[in-house]
Amino acid sequence: MSAAIKITREGLDAAMLRREAVGSRDANVARRLLALALIAEGKTREEAAAAAGMDRQTLRDWVHRYNAEGIAGLADRRSKGRPGILSAEQLEELASWVRQGPD
Repeated sequence: MSAAIKITREGLDAAMLRREAVGSRDANVARRLLALALIAEGKTREEAAAAAGMDRQTLRDWVHRYNAEGIAGLADRRSKGRPGILSAEQLEELASWVRQGPD
């Protein structure tokens, strides 16, 4: 049996979380909100995670992000990616080659 997890953020109860999920344009955020609504209703982490199609540890991480950041914290974060290996001068030189076209 897993340890209980609580939503500590004030303001939204289970019904309000469901309404936010219905109004969300991001399917992932909506699914996470519905899982949080189940937690707010008193379901176990296993039950809520299974209903939302995620692992219980993943649900725990989303609850913590929601508690810290609110609904905005439920959105996927974009990675900055790997830094480029070309310097600004090299990029400009490459761009000039492209503009000139083939020999």
